[in-house]
Amino acid sequence: MVCARRGAFVLLLLAAPAGAQTSVEGFYRGKTIDLAIGFTPGGGYDLYARLIARFMGDHIPGKPRINARNMPGAGSRVAIGFMQNLAPKDGTALATADQAMAVQQAVGDPGATFDAAKFGWVGTPLVDNNILVTWRASGVATVADATRREIAIGATGYNTSSQYPFALNAIAGTKFKVIMGYPGANEINLAMENGELQGRGSNTWSSYKASKPEWIADHKINILTQVGLAKAPDLPDVPLLMEFARDDLDRSALMLLSAPPTIGRPIFTTPGVPPERLAALRRAFDETMTDPAFLAEAKRASLDIEPVPGERLEAITRDILASPKAVAERLSAIVAGPDGTAK
Repeated sequence: MVCARRGAFVLLLLAAPAGAQTSVEGFYRGKTIDLAIGFTPGGGYDLYARLIARFMGDHIPGKPRINARNMPGAGSRVAIGFMQNLAPKDGTALATADQAMAVQQAVGDPGATFDAAKFGWVGTPLVDNNILVTWRASGVATVADATRREIAIGATGYNTSSQYPFALNAIAGTKFKVIMGYPGANEINLAMENGELQGRGSNTWSSYKASKPEWIADHKINILTQVGLAKAPDLPDVPLLMEFARDDLDRSALMLLSAPPTIGRPIFTTPGVPPERLAALRRAFDETMTDPAFLAEAKRASLDIEPVPGERLEAITRDILASPKAVAERLSAIVAGPDGTAK
């Protein structure tokens, strides 16, 4: 009798992984996953998220449909807040939002009413440097030029798009006037074209290559600085933001500010998702990144794919949040803006 019970127990243990898989498959079968995009249509976050939504569902057990929808506002904080407070915590909600959310939390931004460490990081399709650009007609082609005249720079909110020009104002003495509140990339781009703005605070280099190749070919934009931990191979002469540091503390602060590009265009889920469902979402993302049909479509859309798995994004996020207090406080001062407080 004892042997029979032990045998039954062993069989249950052996069957557990299959049972967990069946449970995940049964949960997702027939369901729809909502993917909230924190910006308006047409920008880099939107393009990558919608491409992923088309293919990732086929790699999730149960093959749920993924419905991408835009949820812009406050530099993507509307979407972040939705995921933190309102979205279901069962694995049926995904989002993409500004890559700097962990840095915003690390520097004590009062508007960062979320805990980036608690989100379920699924993966990013791209690691790429961000760049700060000015419009050709602005008369500002270098950081040195920007120290001699004031120009208006567009930003979506208190995120990388405003933090980079604020940082250059504080470190390099530039005179950028940062105009926040644009809902997304298209609105800022249009404002540059019609003369309302003379520059844009942040966008990935690959996004410009994919969505505005004519701007590059016709030299309509000037790239003043790139933000990342190393230079992009095809931008060898564009200075890194970290190069403008005046001392070791500033350099450490700018290195922290330069970490978010390693998070790229992240896909994440809510806090509290059951571990087996988060694991399934991560596997599905990783499989999507090697799906021949997905890669072919990305190539047709001129979207570079250089993925990082969710486990790595989780580790990067925790590293950012564990930054030394002195470094975080210095960065907070650097990116605070003209009134001396976080936006």
